[in-house]
Amino acid sequence: MTDSLALLLVDDEILITDMLHDALADAGFNVVTANDGDWAIAMLDDPSQKLCGLITDINMGRSANGWAVARHARERNPDLPVVYMTGGAGAEWTTHGVPLSVLVPKPFATVQVITAIANLLNKTTADGTE
Repeated sequence: MTDSLALLLVDDEILITDMLHDALADAGFNVVTANDGDWAIAMLDDPSQKLCGLITDINMGRSANGWAVARHARERNPDLPVVYMTGGAGAEWTTHGVPLSVLVPKPFATVQVITAIANLLNKTTADGTE
C-alpha cells in the first residue's frame, strides 16, 4: 500500500504496539515502531527513515509525549498524516493536537486506527500533497 514508505507507530505499551503492528502489516502497510516519544523523535530525525504517516500514543511516561512527537513530525513534514491514540487525554486534542489529525480513543478496535490512517493517507494523496 505504501511501497518503501512506512508508518511510524509509537506506543509505550508493548502489547498495543505488537497488536497494531500486526494489524497494520496485515492491512498492507510497512510499519516501524518506537516504544517511547524520545525514540520516535530520533527516528523522525533520521534521514534514512522514509515515513508516510504517524500513529502515536499521547501519554508515554517520562519520554516526550505524543503531542510533542506529532509537532516534531510536522516540523519535518507539514503534510504528514497523524493519528493520536489515548486513554485519557482526548479532551486536550483540540488544544494540543496538530491540524488535520485524527484522535482514536482507547480502548479501540484495530480497524479504527487502520481506517483513520488510511483516510488521512487517501486525503493527502487526493490533495496531491504526497
